[in-house]
Amino acid sequence: MVKASSVYLFIGQDSISKEARLKKIKEEFLSKGIEQFSFDTLYAKDFNLKQLQERLLFFPFKSPKRIIVIKNAQDLKEEIRDFMLRYIKKPFSRVLLVLDITSAGYDREEKLGEFIDNLARYAQVIRFREEPKGVDSFMLARQIDLKKPEYALRILNQLYRNGEKPERILGGLRYSWQKYTKDPLEKRKKLKHLLNCDIDIKTGKLKADFALEKLIVKLCCL
Repeated sequence: MVKASSVYLFIGQDSISKEARLKKIKEEFLSKGIEQFSFDTLYAKDFNLKQLQERLLFFPFKSPKRIIVIKNAQDLKEEIRDFMLRYIKKPFSRVLLVLDITSAGYDREEKLGEFIDNLARYAQVIRFREEPKGVDSFMLARQIDLKKPEYALRILNQLYRNGEKPERILGGLRYSWQKYTKDPLEKRKKLKHLLNCDIDIKTGKLKADFALEKLIVKLCCL
């Protein structure tokens, strides 16, 4: 067995909880202020074996570990799966590898189940629940009011995954603050930022996803 800090296997669909756990791992192994130099996120369908091997050879920059996260690892190509089963038995000590697998993908094919079972013999397995129910614009508004931009951005990302459109998200925020914000000055400031965001999206000045992320950060700083 390898050390628990060498390879993590995330199994499940609760992306918010996954991001929270990943944040703790980054705080433990990456030096503050220069995290981006020792952290990579890869998507299984977007890279080949050579590209993965190159990333694994990189050294961490002024940090105890280099962290590589592979999203949607259930979609890894067969040659990468074969390499991964060899690598996990003797991983590089300088690399912390996180394989993120959804439970839906786990049940898709017999070979995938065998692949995950073999990985689980060596990795630290963390199982997550299904996506939390009730994620909506009101929950997003609540996290903004609490000045928690990181959690608010994770909720925004989950809303996108649930198929919510930017205009519906803005509408939900507007309704929430019109109804529940008691301070007139605070309400005007929030609604003004919402209006500016809506204009930026409709005029094409900013892409919708970037405009909403920018809006959330601004509102959390009010």
